[in-house]
Amino acid sequence: MTDTTVRPWLDTSLPVDERVDLLLAEMTLEEKAGLFFHTMIAIGDLDAPNPVFGTPSAREFVEVKRMSHFNLLGAAPTGRDIAAWHNALQRLAASTRLGIPVTLSTDPRHSFSENPGAAIMAGPFSQWPEALGLAAIGDEEVVERFADIARQEYTAVGLRVALHPQIDLATEPRWSRQVATFGEDAELAGRLGAAYIRGFQGETFGHGSVATMTKHFPGGGPQKDGEDPHFEYGREQVYPGDAFEHHLKPFEAAFEAGTRQIMPYYGMPIGTEFEEVGFGFNKSVITGLLRERFGFDGVVCTDWGLINDAEIFGHRFPARAWGVEHLSPKERMVKVLDAGADQFGGEACPELLLELVASGEVAEERLDVSARRLLREKFELGLFEDPYVDEETADETVGRADFRAAGEAAQRASIAVLSNTGVLPLISGAKLYVEGIAAEAAARFGEVVDTPEEADAAILRLQAPFEERGSTFENFFHSGSLEFPAEVVAHVREIAALVPTVVDVLLDRPAILEPIVDAAAAVTANWGASAAALLDVLTGAVEARGRLPFDVARSMAAVEASRPDVPFDTADPLFRFGHGLSL
Repeated sequence: MTDTTVRPWLDTSLPVDERVDLLLAEMTLEEKAGLFFHTMIAIGDLDAPNPVFGTPSAREFVEVKRMSHFNLLGAAPTGRDIAAWHNALQRLAASTRLGIPVTLSTDPRHSFSENPGAAIMAGPFSQWPEALGLAAIGDEEVVERFADIARQEYTAVGLRVALHPQIDLATEPRWSRQVATFGEDAELAGRLGAAYIRGFQGETFGHGSVATMTKHFPGGGPQKDGEDPHFEYGREQVYPGDAFEHHLKPFEAAFEAGTRQIMPYYGMPIGTEFEEVGFGFNKSVITGLLRERFGFDGVVCTDWGLINDAEIFGHRFPARAWGVEHLSPKERMVKVLDAGADQFGGEACPELLLELVASGEVAEERLDVSARRLLREKFELGLFEDPYVDEETADETVGRADFRAAGEAAQRASIAVLSNTGVLPLISGAKLYVEGIAAEAAARFGEVVDTPEEADAAILRLQAPFEERGSTFENFFHSGSLEFPAEVVAHVREIAALVPTVVDVLLDRPAILEPIVDAAAAVTANWGASAAALLDVLTGAVEARGRLPFDVARSMAAVEASRPDVPFDTADPLFRFGHGLSL
């Protein structure tokens, strides 16, 4: 007796929709409900609860909750480690009654970044600049090449859904999530977002693809005061410039490129034609705008944690049920389904959904609508034919030498020279005083000295400023004032008074740079670049190519006076979008 006799949905000669219907007809309510939950998981013993993230064991997820969509958190030492764990998880899934394979997703894993709230550390993967850095390069071919490399590294270890690209427009300079966007310009974000989708999904979507979950529909940039709606104080999205439609432009390019999945944001729109509830609960946005106006019939997965309160790094946070805080978790679930979404991101409570079906509040036919979309994706990705990966190939593919070289080249290309009084390029063999750069890295480019007084030039690396908040998780999101603290500016001035000084700023938000520019002999910006990449640019070993992906305001007063939904709205900016000097 063959598998296709016992499990006819495994017959590859049948159309995908027919295979979906065959499988769906065999599924119990419990098995259908499990499809709706897409939550976090971490590499480890399949029988042990995860102590870091406070999640149940993989076995409980798969066998008891009947779940099969997971967001992989945390890094692993090697590609082989991820692949081996993935295969063990797929064997567990294969042992269940219907053998429905797991779909494994991930947040960005390739960024040269030290902010885990914005992007998971790259670990064994090739390392590239953040999306803002790719925007600073501005080349669709580079972005598509990056995405194709990431696709190869992802599929090698079993990662089949990218919880990205993030094509929100960075129109509010204070917003903490803009580092993972393509910046402030809608046309550039659309072009690069489409290239990103093409690279991950391939020329045709299928067994070698990674599905892209493009976010955050309908655009998460216009945050009131730049605060992020992960938190209650950032729940409002505002449109004083009446520019709601403008934020849809990159999504139009994403739909044309064929993105498979969409994630709505947490924020609730204020003062628009749409219901004033978070986008994940918003029928006027998900059904009216996304499904009906744009004709999108792919998977819609909410952002993480809309239903239940959660403890994150020891701190209790409420569910991001903005505008519907008064509803119970089950009532919130009904509203999400009624809005037209297919999955509850970051949730693992299928028992609540089963209670809603039992009570008649949710019809089984409604479950079937989303279940078809979710199963179709698994079939088209080829997971039913071959859910496993080759562990040896994974080790050879992840972090391959040419992939790393391409990432390092992109790091160099993304660095933008914003000002230069003549100190750049640095003279070969110069005596260098450095801060924020390891001495051994700088020693390849000159003689490292202990004090500014001994140096021919100083190089200081800074992080764009942000305000400390009350919990570890909140501090992953760099928010608040864009002004450097007085002591940082004073320190730069002190060094610059002694020696020509180059200041490089990790510009994850467009900091108020004027005091730094006034003091330093040169200022550069990076969006995730190694010291070696920076020094290659500063010494002229490689061409300075980066261009600003947003305006840089002259003052906080200008930022506060600007409209958060309108691009390029700060008065008299210090540097404009596209600025960057050659050396």
